[in-house]
Amino acid sequence: MSDLKLDEFSPTPTDGTIQFDNIERSAADLAAVYDVPVNIQAVLGRSNMEVASLLRLSKGSIIELDRKVGEAIDIYVNNRLVARGEVVVVDERLGVTMTEIIKDGDAA
Repeated sequence: MSDLKLDEFSPTPTDGTIQFDNIERSAADLAAVYDVPVNIQAVLGRSNMEVASLLRLSKGSIIELDRKVGEAIDIYVNNRLVARGEVVVVDERLGVTMTEIIKDGDAA
């Protein structure tokens, strides 16, 4: 598997420019896409159950997921796996920190 680790990337320039295909671009060049909505999902795990079991769930019910505690979660953007990460707590709220970026074709 050839996942990229975030620490393998070189630091982002501090002058607001982005190097893309050997052409230097600024953040202002991306202004046209700033308002495009994207759907982001952080998937902790999955489970299959019958409708009857689903209807019996109540507050405090436990659903067994297909992941183990501490295992990386999948991060999807517009239903496409783009990264894996870990759940973190920031100011008493849950968040996700990305630990690896998934390149095209490496989502297996």
